[in-house]
Amino acid sequence: MPMATYEYRCPDCGRFEVRLPIGTAQAVHDCPLCRSPARRLFTAPSLTRLSPAMSAALTREEQSQEAPEVVTSVPSERQRRRPPHPALSRLPRP
Repeated sequence: MPMATYEYRCPDCGRFEVRLPIGTAQAVHDCPLCRSPARRLFTAPSLTRLSPAMSAALTREEQSQEAPEVVTSVPSERQRRRPPHPALSRLPRP
């Protein structure tokens, strides 16, 4: 079941967070330190944005599930051969 983080404020101890299943938070929750009733706070949700590169990668991955690219011919020899990585030229030779 998906979990959400809910924030409460105890009049004596201050703010604290509780992780509960989504939609199950009560208006009042016992403070974990002093056990007195604490009122629920309404705060902005924690939303994050993905980098453009990650977003593009996820979009390609989703599209490949529905309509994967189909190869119609064998790649030419030139397309299959990759140039060596520049760091390989600095390695010691026997």
